[in-house]
Amino acid sequence: MPGQVYSAPALGARFGVSATPVREAMQRLAVEGAVEVVPNRGFRVTERDPRELAELAEVRALIEVPVMLSLARTVPAHRWSVLRPLAEATVAAAAVGDRAAYAESDRAFHRAVLTLSGNEQLVTVADELHRRSQWPLVAGPVTRRAELLADAAEHTALLDALIAQDLTVVQALVREHFNGAER
Repeated sequence: MPGQVYSAPALGARFGVSATPVREAMQRLAVEGAVEVVPNRGFRVTERDPRELAELAEVRALIEVPVMLSLARTVPAHRWSVLRPLAEATVAAAAVGDRAAYAESDRAFHRAVLTLSGNEQLVTVADELHRRSQWPLVAGPVTRRAELLADAAEHTALLDALIAQDLTVVQALVREHFNGAER
């Protein structure tokens, strides 16, 4: 939770590992801004600025909307159908309120869609932005299950629109998905 302080030894004991790999992982998270170092105490989970989250959503939309529209025009329906289990995994995680599983399956779905572009740099950049935008989902205040379910439903609707090559619906759904990510 934002504001909570965690010590590397306590986390190590909790997960059955030494404090050293935990400390190294927390240092990486500190470089990324997910936590801040609290001298002689551990690491504090940072509060995410709503403006930063809105900016991340805006950048993700600028990248992903045109790519998905291009993919909708060019990728045959049978190639989209293999993504159905990934979309359904987001729904399953949302249905039980498992935010960590939802975040993981959401990221896997977006990564798989963008991988169809064949542009590895695009996938890497978009995945990094996605990961950064998920910190509040995993560590932040409890997200209502209804919000997760609505977000997950957008994945299956998007997949249906991509299969149908309905560019208007694809564009509307992706924009709405990113508008929801700002909240």
